[in-house]
Amino acid sequence: MSRDCHVSLMPANFLCDITQKGYEKKRAKLLTPFVPQTQNMDVSIQLTPGLSSGPTSTPNAVPVAAPRQHRAHRSGGTRDDRYRSDIHTEAVQAALARHKEEKMALPMPTKRRSAFVQSPAENCTPPDTSSASEDEGSLRRRQAAISAMLAQNLQSPEYWINRSVQGSSTSSSASSTLSHGDGKTHNHNHSQGQTSVLADVLAHTRIESSSVPPDVTSTVPQDRNSRVDLPPNIAVKGMTRGQSRSSMMDTAGGVPAHSRVSTKIQQLLNTLKRPKRPPLSEFFQDDSEEIVEVPQPDPNTPRPEGRQIIPVKGEPLGVVSNWPPALQAALARWGATQAKSPALTALDITGKPLYTLTYGKLWSRSLKLAYTLLNKLGTKNEPVLKPGDRVALVYPNSDPGMFWVAFYGCLLAEVIPVPIEVPLSRKDAGSQQIGFLLGSCGVGLALTSEVCLKGLPKTQNGEIMQFKGWPRLKWVVTDTKYLTKPSKDWQPHIPTANTDTAYIEYKASKEGTVMGVAVSKISILTHCQALTQACNYCEGETLVNVLDFKKDSGLWHGVLTSVMNRIHTISVPYSVMKACPLSWVQRVHVHKARVALVKCRDLHWAMMAHRDQKDANLSSLRMLIVADGANPWSVSSCDAFLNVFQSHGLKPEMICPCASSPEAMTVAIRRPGAQGTPLPARAILSMAGLSHGVIRVNTEDKNSALTVQDVGHVMPGALMCTVKPDGPPMLCKTDEIGEIVLNSRAGGTMYYGLPGVTKNTFEVIPVNSGGTPIGDVPFTRTGLLGFVGPGSLVFVVGKIEGLLSVSGRRHNADDLVATALAVEPVKTVYRGRIAVFSVTVFYDERIVIVAEQRPDANEEDSFQWMSRVLQAIDSIHQVGLYCLALVPANTLPKTPLGGIHVSETKQHFLEGSLHPCNILMCPHTCVTNLPKPRQKQPVGVGPASIMVGNLVAGKRIAQASGRDLGLIDDQEQSRKHQFLSEALQWRAQTDPDHVLYMLLNAKGVAVSTATCSQLHKRAEKITAALLERGGINTGDNVVLLYPPGIDLIASFYGCLYAGCIPVTVRPPHPQNLAATLPTVRMIIDVSKAACILTTQTLMKILRSKEAAASVNVKTWPSIIDTDDLPRKRPSHIYKPPTAEMLAYLDFSVSTTGMLTGVKISHSAVNALCRSIKLQCELYSSRQIAICMDPYCGLGFVLWCMSSVYSGHQSILIPPMELETSLPLWLSTLSQYKIRDTFCSYSVMELCTKGLGTQTEALKARGVNLSCVRSCVVIAEERPRLALTQSFSKLFKDLGLSPRAVSTAFGARVNLAICLQGTAGPDPSTVYVDMKSLRHDRVRLVERGAPQSLPLMESGTILPGVRVIIVNPETRGPLGDSHLGEIWVSSPHNASGYYTIYGEESLQADHFNTRLSFGDTETLWARTGYLGFVRRTELLDASGDRHDALFVVGSLDETLELRGLRYHPIDIETSVSRAHRSIAESAVFTWTNLLVVVVELSGSEQEALDLVPLVTNVVLKEHHLIVGVVVIVDPGVIPINSRGEKQRMHLRDSFLADQLDPIYVAYNM
Repeated sequence: MSRDCHVSLMPANFLCDITQKGYEKKRAKLLTPFVPQTQNMDVSIQLTPGLSSGPTSTPNAVPVAAPRQHRAHRSGGTRDDRYRSDIHTEAVQAALARHKEEKMALPMPTKRRSAFVQSPAENCTPPDTSSASEDEGSLRRRQAAISAMLAQNLQSPEYWINRSVQGSSTSSSASSTLSHGDGKTHNHNHSQGQTSVLADVLAHTRIESSSVPPDVTSTVPQDRNSRVDLPPNIAVKGMTRGQSRSSMMDTAGGVPAHSRVSTKIQQLLNTLKRPKRPPLSEFFQDDSEEIVEVPQPDPNTPRPEGRQIIPVKGEPLGVVSNWPPALQAALARWGATQAKSPALTALDITGKPLYTLTYGKLWSRSLKLAYTLLNKLGTKNEPVLKPGDRVALVYPNSDPGMFWVAFYGCLLAEVIPVPIEVPLSRKDAGSQQIGFLLGSCGVGLALTSEVCLKGLPKTQNGEIMQFKGWPRLKWVVTDTKYLTKPSKDWQPHIPTANTDTAYIEYKASKEGTVMGVAVSKISILTHCQALTQACNYCEGETLVNVLDFKKDSGLWHGVLTSVMNRIHTISVPYSVMKACPLSWVQRVHVHKARVALVKCRDLHWAMMAHRDQKDANLSSLRMLIVADGANPWSVSSCDAFLNVFQSHGLKPEMICPCASSPEAMTVAIRRPGAQGTPLPARAILSMAGLSHGVIRVNTEDKNSALTVQDVGHVMPGALMCTVKPDGPPMLCKTDEIGEIVLNSRAGGTMYYGLPGVTKNTFEVIPVNSGGTPIGDVPFTRTGLLGFVGPGSLVFVVGKIEGLLSVSGRRHNADDLVATALAVEPVKTVYRGRIAVFSVTVFYDERIVIVAEQRPDANEEDSFQWMSRVLQAIDSIHQVGLYCLALVPANTLPKTPLGGIHVSETKQHFLEGSLHPCNILMCPHTCVTNLPKPRQKQPVGVGPASIMVGNLVAGKRIAQASGRDLGLIDDQEQSRKHQFLSEALQWRAQTDPDHVLYMLLNAKGVAVSTATCSQLHKRAEKITAALLERGGINTGDNVVLLYPPGIDLIASFYGCLYAGCIPVTVRPPHPQNLAATLPTVRMIIDVSKAACILTTQTLMKILRSKEAAASVNVKTWPSIIDTDDLPRKRPSHIYKPPTAEMLAYLDFSVSTTGMLTGVKISHSAVNALCRSIKLQCELYSSRQIAICMDPYCGLGFVLWCMSSVYSGHQSILIPPMELETSLPLWLSTLSQYKIRDTFCSYSVMELCTKGLGTQTEALKARGVNLSCVRSCVVIAEERPRLALTQSFSKLFKDLGLSPRAVSTAFGARVNLAICLQGTAGPDPSTVYVDMKSLRHDRVRLVERGAPQSLPLMESGTILPGVRVIIVNPETRGPLGDSHLGEIWVSSPHNASGYYTIYGEESLQADHFNTRLSFGDTETLWARTGYLGFVRRTELLDASGDRHDALFVVGSLDETLELRGLRYHPIDIETSVSRAHRSIAESAVFTWTNLLVVVVELSGSEQEALDLVPLVTNVVLKEHHLIVGVVVIVDPGVIPINSRGEKQRMHLRDSFLADQLDPIYVAYNM
């Protein structure tokens, strides 16, 4: 059939215009090959009410030719047939056909080959009771429509070739094939071919930055084989950054980037008072109404129009003359008078009778057990059991005899039996919940059989294992040989039935909680009587029971009512059904049974196997009770079964579907009809109507119809009505779907031990539309959704537990399973095992479908199947799926009878332990309640009026400044020296032996030191070498290429003495030249260096063969190694004519991947050193320790210049030494009693992660950090609060003061803006509202408020520095409740960017810019960072209130999504919390899609678990839909020397397909 064709589907925005007639013609033509052809059969199938009793006609099943039937039998194990329905199948096929000529624009996810190994399926798989619950049945209503749809998608080969750039981004098939040494199987010619096609396509694709949001609809599906975006040989370097960022690919649903500004913006600030904080109560209210876009109700929504329903009465319970006063009395009577009469026949595994229990035996054994329980378990004075105690019954399904005896024994002893499943392992699905049931019922004793006890899992010493969540149990074996014969005078007490609890039946709720429904003695009796009356049971009949006898109908009919009526029950266990599906039909035939008790799955299995048994005859049956007849999909099973077995004597009026629930027991049952009476009609309902909770006969659209059969009339003696399923129990209207509630003496009485939940379920008093109760009779909720049809027939359309409420519409999980199963699952889904549930994400339920994938299914088929299920469900149910996951066969948690344990599956999904092997997320289509995108308001108001407005509102202009540099009198001689070179010469003369620097190695030993004179002399040697060898002119740039150490410092001063401009460059990493050497080369080229100063080792590396592989080594400028220079003094030492001359160039790669060099003048160096000296109180007698890289920014200033200026001693610790000896930095602080230390985030992180567990060991070694007064992290980013806090907490035990740790802040335009000194107040932390922050507003909230973000002040502003917060667009100053760009003015601002062609415009913009209003005279430099200023309650040194500067993030890095401003770090923080296996994450945008890259630290099988969790957390906390989730190995996200993520490099690698990801998921 159409199975093997490639099919690609597209969303519905592409429908061509086609006339109705043309459509019909085309459709008929395409459908013909897929419609089973039988002679003169009409293709269009009409749904007809009623069911004629002719031998072949069944309205809901297409008559099928015999060979097809046989084929179906062979594939018996592949498909769950509880939902089998040909009409529905056709509907699905037709629905999919409607998407004709559209191809699905879903890029297929890419996956590394090695990632997933399928679990082997069990070798021989008998038909399984599969799928979402155990109501197995039959689905023959959904298969032609899909094949039709496939037909329309058959495409010519060119169509596959011409699919262009929109590939699945990463991991070309070459990389995925070769990633784990699977052998080089890739066909290279083939890949070149593709590349050239792609190159062609690229040549004609205009790549330019567009401001219009791209449109997703026009994407061309990618070539399935090549999986590339950009062919490897097309470099991305040719594009400018702006271009490569925007339109690499058109993407998701072009979201318009405009919407109203947030409604509630709080006027936060008042100059005099603290900012008003709303009271706590307000905080923790859910703020969904401000966030969520509430969809407007559709005026065309169908609404119920009928009158209010009147409760329906069942017929009265008849009066029976000799009805026993209690169930035990009936047993006593038959045991005495009919001892030889058979009560129960049990079958062995082959389906042959194993033993028959007579009523005499049943009575005598039950009596023995009752006597034993009451008298033999404890001592006479202290019995273990007293009447009324609860006892667990643990018996396997294959042993009904033992169970019957135990159950009746308990009734006779007046203890309360609680039947449960046999636990198979410590970690059974739902085992914990069974533990909760046993706990809530207070069970301490379990009865079981000897065989069962032997099979229970044991510990090493042979004791029965303690199951997860279970109370401690005593186990009692009830085999006859262990029972004691009662003494002559002992008689069981059999009172008349009263309201005391007789037994407890367990029930699992939608969430998986297991509760016990208590059934009273009078309820049992009344229920048996009602069933006897409704089913017309007679004494001595034979009944075949296929159901579980521990609960539900299996217990009510097969154990209780049967004994009441002296019926002979033949119990067919589940294991027999698996081995021989026809066994129950054979039993009916052999025993001439009058009644059979089955579920839909049993009908289906028997039908599949019926060819093996030609002579089975069912004419003895008067009643075939279908226990799950309330499942709307049961109708097709019943019809199909009748179709096959009508020729074997089965009469249509024998089929009796019934509806029941654990709480109300039997709700309704169809009474067995007399021959020839007309059968009740079917209801053909519109699914769209059902989703709105109303009953509408389906007229217009045949595809989305649901055909339901009635479940007969309400039970005798009961009163029934329907109420609204949510909110108060208001009576429904006649055309409204509601929850069925029942008042009857025959139902359960309470959830045992749970009075709270009981009230809401067992004591419901329905109210009318006015809200007044309709009476005082309590009703019980049944959990069934349905309505009362004509003739008081009851119809059930679903269950509350399968109800999914999405955007105000109701969908039934079973219906969705049926639709998914109708999408040709044979190649993909393992035995039809599909679970459907909903998860709540972002204020609405989202539908998730999880299916088991067949071991032999291939990626392509699975992905096809998934994309078609999406369409079918969208088409038929008009609802979007959130997530579709395929897991390896046999890995979903199972219920005791082999069905899928849905609540446990949902738990696994939410915990990230489902381990899918394929996943498709579609948040874009189903998340419809996102807030509208914000539209930026044009600034219509003039700047001056804004300022006046701010002043009137009492808002300060957001600015702050450090202490004044000029006012502080500095007695130090070094004040006189304008230049650092002079300061060093002066120190060498006045204090030659004072040690300025000490360099430590990994052992903590000082490997070299430098006194003032040593440093001066080394600098002179280097100057001489420069002037002689280098032929250097004044003002030339010289590159310093050194590892961190004193050589670097000496050559820096050597350059100053020679009048050259030093440029420090981080040396290349010898083990990774290919990655690190090009950056070195780039800086050397960009800076036009005249020569390179370096060490011998590095010089060899620069000229080595390995280096030649990545750069041109022949064109280096002259290289001077400074290791063994002769002792020469230069003829003169250069002195710059003015302090405005350049001192050095500072090159650094920003987090956005831009290489920038800034020019630092001598006056800036002087001012900065002075500022640091004052802030940190540095003078000659002080020691500081520096553990960070000395190549740029403030780190370089502290390492090379500060000591020479202030005279303090610097202990230098190269961070790479920490790799061999982690405690080096901390033990140095302790050993030298250091008060001030400076480090980088990467060092702090190393210590936190590496030493976190070793604090005790460090303490034992005498490490004491109580001497540390300030530990400053030097960085150019928002303070990493979590890291600094965990560092403080971890090392608090070593005496580290929590106040010591703080951060500094610098930028390219000014290397040091803030630095926590000794004098200022401690850095303060505030909590800001993230929603406001996205609108560039700052609103303070309490700690712990939802959506709050903690921010720490970036350190005290340095002396001489002024900052102001400015709107980056209007360049006007902002009030301090706004987030804006930080501008800085200070004597140590850099003088400009060093650029080759001198782009003055860029320079002027960043370094010398003026405000557009307010103080328009001052020249400011733009830092490129967003932040805000807050006036705090703290006082600074001069006694004024302290202004704190908070840095939020780099302006270049912010993501503009949906008109709001996001900071990547906030999204990354959320993502990293989503699952324990996420080591690190990074986000960036690609066109307007959000891409999240996640490093997976766990095993690769967890990779796909992360996709939904990442999507959920970003949606929940940031209200954004993730477009692409890329899962990579640890260490893939590039990080620069300062420990900052290089997101743009990552983005370029992603687009150029260089990440070798484990998995890439496209959330389309």
